[in-house]
Amino acid sequence: MPRQATSSNEPNLLLAAGLPADAVSAWNQAAPKLTGAYAQDRDHFSRYWLQSAHLLGLLPPLGRRTEREQAAAASIVETARRTRTQFLRAHVESLYGALTSDRSRHVRVETLVMAAADAAPGLAPGKEELAAETGRLQRDRSGAEIDQGLFIAAVLADERAGRHLCHSMLLPRPESLDLIDRFRREGVIALKGASVRRSGRACVVNYVHPRFLNAEDETTLDGMEICVDLALLDEASDVVVLRGGEVDTPKYRGRRIFGAGINLTHLYHGRIPFIWYLQRDLGYVNKIYRGLCLEGEPPPDECGGAPIEKLWIAAVESFAIGGHCQVLLVCDYVIAERDAYLTLPARKEGIIPGAANLRLPRFTGDRIARQAILYDRRIDCASPDGRLICDSIADTGTMDAAVEDVVSRLTGSGVVSAAGNRRAIRIGQEPLDLFRNYMAVYAREQAYCHFSPALIANLERYWNAHNRTPA
Repeated sequence: MPRQATSSNEPNLLLAAGLPADAVSAWNQAAPKLTGAYAQDRDHFSRYWLQSAHLLGLLPPLGRRTEREQAAAASIVETARRTRTQFLRAHVESLYGALTSDRSRHVRVETLVMAAADAAPGLAPGKEELAAETGRLQRDRSGAEIDQGLFIAAVLADERAGRHLCHSMLLPRPESLDLIDRFRREGVIALKGASVRRSGRACVVNYVHPRFLNAEDETTLDGMEICVDLALLDEASDVVVLRGGEVDTPKYRGRRIFGAGINLTHLYHGRIPFIWYLQRDLGYVNKIYRGLCLEGEPPPDECGGAPIEKLWIAAVESFAIGGHCQVLLVCDYVIAERDAYLTLPARKEGIIPGAANLRLPRFTGDRIARQAILYDRRIDCASPDGRLICDSIADTGTMDAAVEDVVSRLTGSGVVSAAGNRRAIRIGQEPLDLFRNYMAVYAREQAYCHFSPALIANLERYWNAHNRTPA
């Protein structure tokens, strides 16, 4: 659903689509103006957004609209969307304060968007609107979740609200706190999509999605973040190894694969909600990079917080595609099999590759980063370019020994200074506010990408997605 230049001052466009003249006139006349008073503006703008939704509801359902009706719908949507942006520019800090009790409560991003929909009806899709889209292919979804992206972009762009949201997403999940005692006793937890086990002075976190080459989707994200939490909370380990589990597809059966990125089949079938992208990169990926924050402490890094963090070792077998390649950019040491390779085909898919646009140029330089992101360049791990990302190369079949050797070397002389050195490097490369501002842009742009017709076309052209089954 690309952004379009439309105008609310074109009643003929709406009338030509068969919308009632009185409803069109009332909608145009109801366009709200900012007063500067949060509560008053919230009520006025909310009424207009709901009126916009009512006008849209007078048109036929998606997929059954004529060209004129599609143009009318686009005009209504984009006009209402501009007023949401106006409202958020003026009042995002007040709205965020209301949703978090003036930042005294930490609310995760997936909960925050639903709370915003309740606090300011029409600002973002509510439960009923989202439930109505369940089961639809991605191409048949309305794109209402774009408004979630615009809301989160505004929150992240605001310094105080954005830092607080980043902090909220770096806290251990309640499920992790419920499981930590069991993990301390048993040393292993297996969840849907991921597992974690203690091995000597290391925790090993595995991606586990064997049918889809360890691809990530809505079924794996919670389990992965909980396993990352447990590995960081475990006092008996000093480092964490990140690895892909064995897969069971015919071509690779029995082989470990680091991961195939986002599950494109689930994406095509509309099973990956937009907020998934923000949960992932503000959540477990950023926890690997910045560590776990604690309730009552300041945000991490230059804000004065003291996160719980460890050294992360990534063991790349077979390949790391898309999101799995992105994860390597937040790890401290990368071992790769000699014949393994990396790709970031997100542009080819029609999306933005997480925070790779921010991080990859630090490793490879700008030219190679642009070629990887914009032109689908494959990077062989053992090549000179691959060695800019990978620290060491292991022969096929020797990864277990290679991991053991790196863990031994990292823990043999103690890791007392590891967290301090990580923070010192991070401050120079990617302070929290740099990340926060990047994610504000990412939230907005990824929302539009997620609902672009180009995404569907790319999935059908390059992935044969229409002939694949998600279950």
